Amino acid sequence: MSRWKPGARERLVAAALDLFSEQGYDPTTVAQIAERAGVTKSTFFRHFADKRELLVAGQDTLSRLLAEGIADAPPGAGPLDAVRSGLVRASDSMGTRNRQLARKLDAAVAASGELQARDALKAVSFAAAMTQALVARGVPEATAAIAAELGVLAFKRGFAAWSEQGDWDAPGGLAAYTVAALEELRVAGATLM
Repeated sequence: MSRWKPGARERLVAAALDLFSEQGYDPTTVAQIAERAGVTKSTFFRHFADKRELLVAGQDTLSRLLAEGIADAPPGAGPLDAVRSGLVRASDSMGTRNRQLARKLDAAVAASGELQARDALKAVSFAAAMTQALVARGVPEATAAIAAELGVLAFKRGFAAWSEQGDWDAPGGLAAYTVAALEELRVAGATLM
């Protein structure tokens, strides 16, 4: 095993998702994941505390990108327009590799209650980051929380559409899907009044 081959983190995630798909989450061991990725167990533990952490690989980065996009929205942008900026920033960071892993990740999460709980925490983290960024822009906390939850839902819906049926080479990539989902939610929200 080459300890110094680049991309160990990405290979670990891909190996884990392959193994989760093949044999299920519970029976898959860290040793199997490391072997499939072509790294040592100690390399695995330099990147992840345990196999559950593979599910949230990139969570901190996405939370940061969502918050930065909101912070960089034009002055005077409303809460949902600021969320839109966050969605575009985060979406633009995701490429075809993310898309290729999405189906395997969805299958692993669907088959494991433990992973479903961990996935729910990921959504909470995204909402918290967006809420905090909106509050920093002067948006009242309750409004910020609602806008952030709509942002999380738009990201999930947009990502699902992009990974399942979208044109991988379409202009706008994932951002086109998340922005369209946010607009759909904005329209749906207006009918609640």
